[in-house]
Amino acid sequence: MASYIQKTPSLQYIGEFTNPFQAMAFLVSTPVDLVFLDINMPELSGLELLRSLPVIPNIVFTTAYSEFGAESYEFNAIDFLLKPIKYERFLKAVNKASSYPLTPKGGATPAQPVEPPSESILVKSGTKRFRIEPDDILYIEGGGNYITFHTKNGKITTLLPMNDVLKLLSPATFVRIHKSYIVSLKHIGIIERASVIIQNKSIPIGITYREQFSRTIQSH
Repeated sequence: MASYIQKTPSLQYIGEFTNPFQAMAFLVSTPVDLVFLDINMPELSGLELLRSLPVIPNIVFTTAYSEFGAESYEFNAIDFLLKPIKYERFLKAVNKASSYPLTPKGGATPAQPVEPPSESILVKSGTKRFRIEPDDILYIEGGGNYITFHTKNGKITTLLPMNDVLKLLSPATFVRIHKSYIVSLKHIGIIERASVIIQNKSIPIGITYREQFSRTIQSH
């Protein structure tokens, strides 16, 4: 698929992902006109990925399984390409995409149904998937490539780098105060010189983050 995109003059190749969570973080932070999306992916299906996005770009689904065709219409998909995909069939989908409207920022107009305004986050933990509302997040703790969402309702651990999870959260509400911690400004109870307290949990403020955190607090 990447080779098809790169040899098509009307398209500009800007990247590809095998990790759906990295793809999610990219799509949240980067305006994209058109996405070729495989439905059958590890950990998170293409359909579940789209349901987690606040704005859904123009989509061309690719899959080896024809039974997903009906579900793809939920997102007003431009086309549905069944593997193996020939270049001529690929071009037909590209030509259809050229007639679809785009928003000024380059993203597609939201498909129906869209996610609620809370922009909830969908994460996988073990064999289950959880939808997390940002307002419920107290703080986020990182360790290696895993992070733990500490929420009002308990803890959820998932495979996701700290830098990627930051892209899923509003910078007006969430701030990184340590290499291993992101906190919700809404839930900070006490601010000390080198730590904050959230529901009796003392969370350190890293030296390299103190100045920025102080400016953030003063602006609120």
